[in-house]
Amino acid sequence: MSNSTLKKIALYTLGAFSGVALSLSVQSYAAGEKKNEALPVQSIRTMAEVYGQIKANYYQDKSDDALIEGAMKGMVAGLDPHSEYMTKKDYADLKESTSGEFGGLGMEVGAEDGFVKVIAPIEDTPAERAGVKSGDFIVKINGVSTRGMTVNEAVKKMRGKPGTDIVLTLSRKDASKPITVKITRAIIKVKSVRHHLLEPGYGYIRISQFQERTVPALNEAAQALVKQNKGPLKGLVLDLRDDPGGLLNGAVGVSAAFLPANATVVSTKGRDGKGGMSLKAVPEDYILSSGKDPLAGLPAELKTIPVTVLINSGSASASEIVAGALQDHRRAVVVGTQSFGKGSVQTVLPLSNGSAVKLTTALYYTPKDRSIQAQGIVPDVEVKDKDRLFESREADLAGHIGNPLGGEEVNGSEYVPSETVKEEPKTKSKKEKDEDLSSRRIPNPAKDDQLRKALELLKQPAQWQKSLGLAAKKPAPKKEKNGDGESE
Repeated sequence: MSNSTLKKIALYTLGAFSGVALSLSVQSYAAGEKKNEALPVQSIRTMAEVYGQIKANYYQDKSDDALIEGAMKGMVAGLDPHSEYMTKKDYADLKESTSGEFGGLGMEVGAEDGFVKVIAPIEDTPAERAGVKSGDFIVKINGVSTRGMTVNEAVKKMRGKPGTDIVLTLSRKDASKPITVKITRAIIKVKSVRHHLLEPGYGYIRISQFQERTVPALNEAAQALVKQNKGPLKGLVLDLRDDPGGLLNGAVGVSAAFLPANATVVSTKGRDGKGGMSLKAVPEDYILSSGKDPLAGLPAELKTIPVTVLINSGSASASEIVAGALQDHRRAVVVGTQSFGKGSVQTVLPLSNGSAVKLTTALYYTPKDRSIQAQGIVPDVEVKDKDRLFESREADLAGHIGNPLGGEEVNGSEYVPSETVKEEPKTKSKKEKDEDLSSRRIPNPAKDDQLRKALELLKQPAQWQKSLGLAAKKPAPKKEKNGDGESE
């Protein structure tokens, strides 16, 4: 049956049940290997029946545009937590947020169980200063429930004019009742790289988000540390905790600062495991625009000195790419707790009417061909954070994509500090809260178990060498099926 005939059948079916002629394009459906498959005419007929019943019997008269838009949103949202249909305004807002400043709260959010969930607050933003934590559910925005609200809709509600207030109601795993916080919106201008000399010879670089200037800022930070140290560094801690990700080019450039030239940083695979792009530690794979190499003049010792990378469940996407690349190449020891597990690539595809769809089009793979998806990066040396009682991850999100290589998915976990009966978390004083907020800006190994361990490893080269790549195992074997077709 020809594509033209199929189009006529589809239009006739929709017209017969709803009385509305819809233009159905089958170009993308007929592309590639799917070109000889028949359109699901029965499913289209059923959808048209639902449409007709709503038009005829729903207690309110809904416009055709609203119904069709709702159907498209539902179709895309049902794919996975990171895919969505964007209206013209949604798409315009997205382009504005990636190219200019905006008033907001400063956090990366996702969806789980019909609610909006915080992946990680961004450092030095209103959300972090208000005490919002990774794993929090945003159950209400200004008193309005977020159940059933898309992530994009929630983000639009939380954005607004700088200086205006918003009230969020949060549900937290270790809290006995909902937490209400009043936050004042601000222009979100994140300083993505901070540095500090922990002690003579040992530097610390914190990346809070991967932005356009992250790679040159990393170079500047490294040079500043060498200058402050009055000589080459002996070791470096790279802190990626609660870094929700950002630009892929930034992840490649940061990895390239520590890896030999031309080393593979990350690759992607699309539908049916079909190979996609492969990015390496070369300038053309991390330079965003024409110009000189942003890593020019980088202190030479960064390629050879011991490096430790700090991660936790708030480390997602681009930060997982860096941790995985340095771990696979045995260039750094990864310390902390298992990362978030967002190993998927989203592509924004504009549509003819000015709207767009954001679709998951591929999965990321580390240099050793490990998929990050729903499993994350396992630290070589695990160190729990005693103040972080719950870890939330990609595998907790409803409708998440499973790991294509099989193996166990890693869900959020509760941390019980001791064998004794768990006590209610004590309310911290304002002074203690202020100290917590400043801990990543002025790192203090005496108060940070994960940082202390990372520094200890740098100062013990034999132990650092022994710990390299401990968790960089071979890809997990695919789950075998028994005789009944069920996975064991």
